[in-house]
Amino acid sequence: MNWRKVLPRVGAFLIAVAITVAIFLAGDSIARVGRWGLLGIFIISLVGNATVILPAPSLALVFAVGGMFPPWQVGLVAGVGMALGELTGYLAGYAGSAVIENRTRYEQIKRYMAKYGLLTIFVLSAIPNPVMDLAGIAAGALKMPVWQFLLACAAGKIVKNLGVAYLGAGALPALTGFFRH
Repeated sequence: MNWRKVLPRVGAFLIAVAITVAIFLAGDSIARVGRWGLLGIFIISLVGNATVILPAPSLALVFAVGGMFPPWQVGLVAGVGMALGELTGYLAGYAGSAVIENRTRYEQIKRYMAKYGLLTIFVLSAIPNPVMDLAGIAAGALKMPVWQFLLACAAGKIVKNLGVAYLGAGALPALTGFFRH
């Protein structure tokens, strides 16, 4: 057995499992983090994307706080947090231990990843969709360099979160005005 190949995979798998377990154990504590301003947004965004089992409503938070903080800051902070959270899927794929229910969809994404790598990660990160986790797993399984994965993922997540934060910033005054009349 080649321990140089096995140990990083086991370590990556254990990190992904530990993060997921920590998220579930944190429970209500995560909701209170939202009061911490931009740091809270970062933490909730990271946690919301760190679990592939039960994602937190981090985009809803970005929308809601887009009118409370400068939207560009919300979009940037949330995008970076979400990209870092996506590392759990990447690590599971790298470890070769991801359990995938929809094998057909995964194989399709993996083919796109093999052919268009960074572009696939960017596009899937920039639009709300349920297959980003599969792309992260595929990126890890294909041994895409982690810095490339993070760069493409962060760019897409920042674009998406900027749009959502600016929508929230515009919606908050409109909703406030609507309910005052």
